[in-house]
Amino acid sequence: MESSQQKTRLIIVAAPSGAGKSSFVDRLTIEDSRIHDVITYTTRSMRHHEKPGKPYYFITKEDFEKKRELNFFVEWAQVHTNLYGTSFEELEGAWKLGKVAIMDIDIQGMKTFKSKFPDARTVFILPPSIEELKRRVIRRDGVPPVDLDVRMENAEKEMALSHEFDVQIVNDDFERSFSEFKKIVEKWLA
Repeated sequence: MESSQQKTRLIIVAAPSGAGKSSFVDRLTIEDSRIHDVITYTTRSMRHHEKPGKPYYFITKEDFEKKRELNFFVEWAQVHTNLYGTSFEELEGAWKLGKVAIMDIDIQGMKTFKSKFPDARTVFILPPSIEELKRRVIRRDGVPPVDLDVRMENAEKEMALSHEFDVQIVNDDFERSFSEFKKIVEKWLA
């Protein structure tokens, strides 16, 4: 007997920078083999703990512009002072493997994906407060990033739109919050 509900094939996770979305996605892909993390392209500089292809494909602005002109990206956006884009190739690769694609992107990206893939499921990760978010960003980067004020302004705007997502989770305690996130995803994949 076939279910009347369409199978989930795309999960979008968004959050302000530093709220924990990458940590949620990374851990879920380790714990659930049905999930494939879609790696996006960015023009931002690599941080000390990152490497090419993890968590992004790091490319120059010129390369990004060329790919954009060739319609390489399903969607792209400027976030803070950098460009980010998701390729058709990454999504199709996940689906060919029979996996559910999951990605962490910004709110602009979520809206674009929802217009192209209305069946996509969406989760917004909220920090417990803007002050805690600021602490996390500084701790993660080791020093306050030069665009910290821009990030915090953007975070407040993004948090105000969290109601547009299917689910909102406050990341006040990682283990508890991740457990809630995982249960929601498992329900969608059942």
